[in-house]
Amino acid sequence: MSKKLISVTINGRTHESAVEPRTLLVHYLREELNLTGAHIGCETSHCGACTVDVDGQSIKSCTHLAVQCDGSDVLTVEGLANKGVLHAVQEAFYEEHGLQCGFCTPGMLVRSYRLLQENPNPTEDEIRIGISGNLCRCTGYQNIIKAVQSAARKLQESSTTAA
Repeated sequence: MSKKLISVTINGRTHESAVEPRTLLVHYLREELNLTGAHIGCETSHCGACTVDVDGQSIKSCTHLAVQCDGSDVLTVEGLANKGVLHAVQEAFYEEHGLQCGFCTPGMLVRSYRLLQENPNPTEDEIRIGISGNLCRCTGYQNIIKAVQSAARKLQESSTTAA
C-alpha cells in the first residue's frame, strides 16, 4: 500500500509524514510522534481515552485516520501546558482530585478544555452532557465535575484580569 504525505500541525508544531492511508490518528500520534498522552482504550470510540482536539472539535483518535488530519490543527494533552505552566483545566483536575488511575485523564482533560471553549460557564448538567463521551471507571465523576467547574472559574478570572 502506498503511503500518503500529510502535513499536520500538532500542539503548534508542523509535522510532515508519509503515512499508510489506514493509519489511525492515535497510532500516528503515539508511534510516529511519540505523543503518548492519547491512550488506546476501547478502540471503538466508546471510552474517550484517546480524545484529542482537531480543528476546534473533540474527536476520538482511535477511529479517525491520520490522513483525515492533513492540513489540520491538532491539540493533544501534551499541548495544554504552556512552557511548563499547567493549563487551568490541568491545575483544576490536580487540585480537585479529578483523577484516580489516570487512564481516562488525558482524554478527559482535552474534552474538558474544548467544553470550556464552547461554554465558558457550564452548569453541572451541561458538564455531565459535555463529558458524556468520556468514560471514567474509577472516580464516579463528582470530582471531575468539580474540576471542570473550578477550571471555568479560573479561566473567567484570568480573562477578566487580562482585560
